[in-house]
Amino acid sequence: MYIVELNEGEGEEEEKSVEKHVSGVDQSAVVYNFKRVLVGAGGRALFYPTLLYNVVRNKIQSEFRWWDRVDEFILLGAVPFPTDVQRLKELGVHGVVTLNEPYETLVSTSLYHAHDIKHLVIPTRDYLFAPCYGDIRQAVDFIHNNASCGRTTYVHCKAGRGRSTTVVLCYLVEHKQMTPIVAYEYVRSIRPRVRLASSQWQAVQDYYHWLTERCICTKSSPDTKLSCSEETNFVAFDDSSMVLVSESDIEGYDINSDVACSMLTELNVACRVQLTSQAAKARLLCMWPRVHGHKFWKKKLKSSVGNDQPSSIRFNLQVC
Repeated sequence: MYIVELNEGEGEEEEKSVEKHVSGVDQSAVVYNFKRVLVGAGGRALFYPTLLYNVVRNKIQSEFRWWDRVDEFILLGAVPFPTDVQRLKELGVHGVVTLNEPYETLVSTSLYHAHDIKHLVIPTRDYLFAPCYGDIRQAVDFIHNNASCGRTTYVHCKAGRGRSTTVVLCYLVEHKQMTPIVAYEYVRSIRPRVRLASSQWQAVQDYYHWLTERCICTKSSPDTKLSCSEETNFVAFDDSSMVLVSESDIEGYDINSDVACSMLTELNVACRVQLTSQAAKARLLCMWPRVHGHKFWKKKLKSSVGNDQPSSIRFNLQVC
């Protein structure tokens, strides 16, 4: 068992921002950090009142659920209590992604470990902030690795509305091929109270754009052997459409290679076929008449096909 903790890189820069404000340097960073200080202070003051409010609503409103299953292997919800750990384990949870700051966390890592549950901690400030791209990337991989093993992951923040929803949407965008808006509407249909701050919605869109650009780069890679248009122009190789010429069919004929070449040139038919296997290539060689100089023709055909060529190729088929 292990825990991976990610610290907010800007959390310890709040005091430095005051000095920058005084010196008049980097005003945008000053405003951002000042906002972080205010939101952080407000979040601490409101944490327990809002937590109590959520607990009361959960008790009196059946539709106000503490968590919801938004995917076969994903539970999205609010901050769990110690008594919830056993219940989560019974639901098949083998991993927990916590997007709370330390003061919001109610379950110790050791308690998760005692129940054989992995714990990924990504401290993210509440209300107006979103996890950065690197944190989202790690959380999505964490969820996907669990899902690949048939294990469920519980993703939570304080109320299961913003920070945790951001990560879940990014997972759906990448591994369920949803667009951000489709993923958002899908999650809202299951958990209606999810709400994203503008920065959180922007984080989902940025993640989607990154995936789209990566997909385009992959498709345009020079390693691609055939384009889509080229592939659709080929027809499948059909053994039944071939007429094989046996040795008995040409028995008694004595044709030199020059005459054969002339005949084949006159009766040349340009064909495009798809060789589906090495066996098909071998059978194709048998179509050639057994004439003087046949080794030359067989060698020539083999060299035109080549052992290293892809299974789908284009060439002129001489039919006699």
